[in-house]
Amino acid sequence: MHYGMVIDTKRCVGCNACTVACKMANNVPQDIFWTRALTDGGDMMDTPAGEFPDISMRYITVSCQHCENPECVKVCPTQASHVTEDGTVQIDKAKCIGCQFCAMACPYGVRYLNEEERVVEKCTLCEQITAQGGLPQCVIQCGGRARFFGDLEQGIDTFEAPAVGYDVDRSYDNLYTGNRVTLGELAVEYGDADVHHLPDVGNGPHFAYILRDREWKGGE
Repeated sequence: MHYGMVIDTKRCVGCNACTVACKMANNVPQDIFWTRALTDGGDMMDTPAGEFPDISMRYITVSCQHCENPECVKVCPTQASHVTEDGTVQIDKAKCIGCQFCAMACPYGVRYLNEEERVVEKCTLCEQITAQGGLPQCVIQCGGRARFFGDLEQGIDTFEAPAVGYDVDRSYDNLYTGNRVTLGELAVEYGDADVHHLPDVGNGPHFAYILRDREWKGGE
């Protein structure tokens, strides 16, 4: 088992619902973001690429990639950063000394020091929810159904998101355990050439991004 996530960039509208949901579910401090919606035109929100009138806008959400060979784990002097049985990278706060070696080693800049607790934090893939069979909050709250969660060993077509429509049970509890739709069922057709990853520097990032009919500029 190795949990991961797929983001269909065609469906992402940059609403930042994932960012807000993450903060609420994990009590993320105000100035820290475990997941961010970036644009290809710059670091500021909703920055288009190109020059007027030839401009374009596309979004890519970036968070911990829960890598196969995470650099953060290699440099942690206390083994606070570790890979769990489900393949996710987690931080044992009881062991973290706040040295930030892991934050410096992360190639994606998605680890942050909680100044109040003096420990490093990042996306946990909502382990408190997924351990009970639920979906991460960012997946649940994504209005565009751009985010899908699942086990990489089963193939990304099996990754799931909440089902949409008026004929499903919309109760709060059912958001966690029922009403699922798979990437294979919902996504517009894509091929292997449309599936990309953030730059791999030997760490093996396990989040995938689907981009069709455009050039992927995020490296591989």
